[in-house]
Amino acid sequence: MVFDFDRASARALDLADPLSRFRDSFHLPQHGGEDCIYLTGNSLGLMPKAAAAAVQTELEDWARWGVEGHFQARHPWVSYHERFTEGLCHLAGAQPAEVVAMNALTVNLHLLLVSFYRPAGVRRKILCEARAFPSDRYALASQIRFHQGDPERDLIELAPRPGEHTLRTEDIERAISEAGGSLALVMMGGVHYFTGERLDMARITAAAHAAGAECGFDLAHAMGNVPLALHDWGVDFACWCSYKYLNSGPGAVSGIFVHARHHARTDLPRFEGWWGHRADRRFLMEPDFVSMGTAEAWQLSNAPVFNMAIHKVSLDLFLEAGLPALRERGDRLTAYLEAAIDDAARITGAHLEIITPRHPAHRGSQLSMVAHGFGRPLFDALTAQGVVADWREPNAIRMAPVPLYNSFSDIARFRNLLISCIESVR
Repeated sequence: MVFDFDRASARALDLADPLSRFRDSFHLPQHGGEDCIYLTGNSLGLMPKAAAAAVQTELEDWARWGVEGHFQARHPWVSYHERFTEGLCHLAGAQPAEVVAMNALTVNLHLLLVSFYRPAGVRRKILCEARAFPSDRYALASQIRFHQGDPERDLIELAPRPGEHTLRTEDIERAISEAGGSLALVMMGGVHYFTGERLDMARITAAAHAAGAECGFDLAHAMGNVPLALHDWGVDFACWCSYKYLNSGPGAVSGIFVHARHHARTDLPRFEGWWGHRADRRFLMEPDFVSMGTAEAWQLSNAPVFNMAIHKVSLDLFLEAGLPALRERGDRLTAYLEAAIDDAARITGAHLEIITPRHPAHRGSQLSMVAHGFGRPLFDALTAQGVVADWREPNAIRMAPVPLYNSFSDIARFRNLLISCIESVR
């Protein structure tokens, strides 16, 4: 497809797209008196304009009701987490009983690993991707050590083929099959944080189950980015954060998915807390835990209301726009950014390598670029011109054209700045 990158052509693309209106729902950081080119929603999403009012509502109810706000607030705090079920189901492809918003991402990963990593006999190994997000690897390695294992022996880290940047699904399936009866768990990132590769989670789950292993995913870079069907895929568990594509603020609440087939299991170990106890008996202060019988049984504590008020604002925007429509727009924006980078490389002669898969089915709204011979100085030059992207060691510039608030005009401006910055740092 041939793209034009002049200002009028980009503006026409924006005007023709009805989802462009959602940009006005967010605060855009400024640079030199105009909107910066914000391409790092895969790291921290922008602030919804309605966020302040949502938090103010809860502050007012706290001031008015004190502790009685748990029952008398406009959104009673005792059941606050229930407000998120519809939005999370829409994004996760889940049944209402399978999702809950709670805690922080790595906290939730550890809680889920308590239940789903249960090494026994020779079945002790965990398979993950090489160069997994560091926090995931720390969690997996520490869980192995907690069970008296050795990460050097029990953690299988699958790397791409020599000369390639991303994993092939058939290689993942082969590695799972070869691990066979030694494999206890497959736990991978649904979208890889560094390369932006979107894994085939359905096929990976099927392969893990065929090998007799459990299967879970870290969806930090997938939730709100790519369509998910966790229930239909048969995924055992998943967790995610909400401060990236979900635009819920720094350090915002995480969420989990636990497949319905696990809810009634009595053989599944789980760390337990008050908010996982049956809601209709919670305030009877009974000594023995009675499970909620849903994913809520993995909850430990009551909701962080001020934090979660913003999360509700964001989920409502996703419900209004619809993830399928956002993904279609995201595909077009990402293709436009891909073409802009290729065009800048053609004009300047620079070696700009996109290491993210080029097929839309294998990526979301992220492109990772290696600018050979330029490296960090090019990233710094772009930053100085008002481009907010993301540098990831050792050599990648990550860019996320987020469909809720990025525009074709942003990308056309970025292409011009990329050309000028390449020339300035040669």
